[in-house]
Amino acid sequence: MTSPKMQAIGISAWYGRRQALYDISLDIPDGAVTAIIGPSGCGKSTFLRCLNRLHEELPRARVTGTILLDGEDLGTKDVVSVRFRVGMVFQKPSPFPNMSIYDNVAAGLKLLGVHRREELDEGVVEALRLAGLWEEVEENVDAPGTSLSGGQQQRLCIARALAVKPEVLLMDEPCSALDPIATNKIEALIHALQSKYTVVIVTHNLAQALRVSDRTAFFYLGKLVEVDSTEKIFHAPREKLTENYVTGRFG
Repeated sequence: MTSPKMQAIGISAWYGRRQALYDISLDIPDGAVTAIIGPSGCGKSTFLRCLNRLHEELPRARVTGTILLDGEDLGTKDVVSVRFRVGMVFQKPSPFPNMSIYDNVAAGLKLLGVHRREELDEGVVEALRLAGLWEEVEENVDAPGTSLSGGQQQRLCIARALAVKPEVLLMDEPCSALDPIATNKIEALIHALQSKYTVVIVTHNLAQALRVSDRTAFFYLGKLVEVDSTEKIFHAPREKLTENYVTGRFG
């Protein structure tokens, strides 16, 4: 296994009085796809939001523990700078309303201080190419982002995240609202991105986790039960609880 790009150390999280995560420690390898699986309500998405400090912004939410990125404690950093380095794509495609395809992708670049049209054009085209969307929209980048199909909207959101050149890309069930054809395109994109980015994907689709990930972490009732290579998690897990879940005996 390659050295960790990110490390979660002793992460616990609460929604008010309800505890959602219990002392999670997990290394996320550089240049790999890590899948997080588990039944609904087990803390997968909560953990993902802790990685780029989104969870702490919810009313009455609280997080303890440490998140490291290349050995740096993200808890000591400005949250905006954290989210430029650790991008996120959500379950439901969410293009910025009343903004064109171009402006959706350019938004983060402008926040980074890029305003020259030539630089914006270069950044937008590069991000759309990385997201596998450029050839589909190049003649119509001034159209509203919301005019695209659901799968295209999700790839637009991925392009928007990639435009600012994050080091890590978090994906929270990115295919759950998509049809099989759009899902195949997103999965192919995840494979393509692996050479440039560290990817963490939450998925309830076990076949998807098996197809796209190098390592898999199994969560249950807010705890990390087991983490290993995806091959071992699905075919030779150490824990009986993991075996029961991946073979469909519960969850």
